[in-house]
Amino acid sequence: METTNNAERRLVRQLLSVPARRVVARTRGNRHGPVTRIVSPADIGELIKPFVFLDYFDFEPSGDALFPMHPHSGIATITVLLSGSLGYEDTTGAKGTLHAGSVEWMRAGHGIWHDASPASLERFCGYQIWVALPQALENAPPQSQYLPAESVPHTGPARVVLGSYGDVHSQVAAPAGMNLLHLQLKAGDRWRYEPPAGHNIAWAHVNQGVLRVSGERLENELAVFAESEQAIELLAESDADFIIASAVKHPHDLFLGYYSVHSSMDALFQGETEIRRIGQQLRAQGRIR
Repeated sequence: METTNNAERRLVRQLLSVPARRVVARTRGNRHGPVTRIVSPADIGELIKPFVFLDYFDFEPSGDALFPMHPHSGIATITVLLSGSLGYEDTTGAKGTLHAGSVEWMRAGHGIWHDASPASLERFCGYQIWVALPQALENAPPQSQYLPAESVPHTGPARVVLGSYGDVHSQVAAPAGMNLLHLQLKAGDRWRYEPPAGHNIAWAHVNQGVLRVSGERLENELAVFAESEQAIELLAESDADFIIASAVKHPHDLFLGYYSVHSSMDALFQGETEIRRIGQQLRAQGRIR
């Protein structure tokens, strides 16, 4: 009969013999004041689309606006608030305050304006992500959702922000084919991410602590994994806070405006035309200059 120690050694050998999903790109991004720009559509966004933009913000608020009223089209934005309070308003008529653990989903579609800023002097940190929308939605009417922390479901250590994992489904009305999870692991914890079928794009960003993944050490850094549907094994070297995402790769080229991302020049023109129309209304109302 095989002893427990021998069985454990055999399991370790088996795990070591499984090839890790290779990391093909890493970046710490560039910090601009309280915000670190990690991914833009013209750089890493090309590797991980539909996720085309990623900011991480972490600072002590001074009372100044963080993201004053500005437009988008062709994308959805996801704000994952890790600490602090967020005041928001958008041109669908939504307005309110969210607190730590909450999620904002805003599908810009053919055009929307919004703002978001700290609503208290508590430490304010979290992520904003842009998702390139499918052609059927990139010029559809805008839609927004604001979910409190208790509306973000868990499975094990993972909060399911977008998509589904196991038997757990996010309430966010995002297009099919993308997952975004937020995790906190204790030092020494191991966790395995099994992408859903068809999800050939995957990446992770560590905002606190250290992760070991695919033979690499990640700290305050984003890692892009090789295109495949292979699982990703993660080990927390210290207490770690991070997000991990996967998706079916966005099949279209990216056509970029200043605040817009579309799949063609025609679609971009439609989105920017609607943005200008809404902007004229906001100026007439004295809400923007």
